[in-house]
Amino acid sequence: MTTITILEKLYGSSSPNTFEEIYSSLVNGLNVQLRFAGTTDRGWIKLDVFGDDEAAALSVLDREFGLGPGVLDKLEKFSFMKGKIIFSNKSATDLHVDLVTVSRKVLEATVSEKSLQAHLADGKKVPLKKLVALFCLYDNLPLKIKIYEDANMRSETVKAHLSEMQLSLFHKWIRFRFDRLIILGSSFPDVERAVKLSRHSRDIIKIESLGVLEQVVLCKLGTDAVGLIPKLGRYLKSSVLVPFSPKKIVAVLDIQSF
Repeated sequence: MTTITILEKLYGSSSPNTFEEIYSSLVNGLNVQLRFAGTTDRGWIKLDVFGDDEAAALSVLDREFGLGPGVLDKLEKFSFMKGKIIFSNKSATDLHVDLVTVSRKVLEATVSEKSLQAHLADGKKVPLKKLVALFCLYDNLPLKIKIYEDANMRSETVKAHLSEMQLSLFHKWIRFRFDRLIILGSSFPDVERAVKLSRHSRDIIKIESLGVLEQVVLCKLGTDAVGLIPKLGRYLKSSVLVPFSPKKIVAVLDIQSF
């Protein structure tokens, strides 16, 4: 039996059953069993994996969700990592990204205000808190980063930039010009249900997933994400709903194009 850490967190109104069902469906057909084994101090999910096809199951889970590295030595300079934002409103200088807990050690990456200004605001001196609000960089948002210093067993933080993949996603959202509603703390079925019960299916194009508990509602032309917050929020009381507005980003940052 192997105990692994999945790069997903348990928070909001979700339960372990939500994750067990999803993970088990992915390894359906393999001779393996998955069992929820609790969480780390910061909510990262731990699973017990056992069975003849354990290696194949671990490969599937790593591909679909990502696994916490067993040792910090694997986090070398220029490594790409997936983490979740943490303490988004507690710093005026750095964006903190919770990466993983390895051997009972907490490890965070910090993305500086200057780095975010360079990559998101075309070098303009926009305060970190303004960038957090414009790009919905709130707690638990999944973020893909690129580490630019080596980590070791003494490391508690490492410096990073947003990865090219993450920047490409933000730029795509802005170019498309349609509002998006970011929902943190709800599963895909829960958001589908909220859209149906609120009778706003006609106002959205589709729902996309950034993670098991992080969804993006793509609004139709003419639908403002802000207006959907109270409508859907009444059915998603334990979640955080924030608008991503390309129109506002372009206006505030005075960006001509990406």
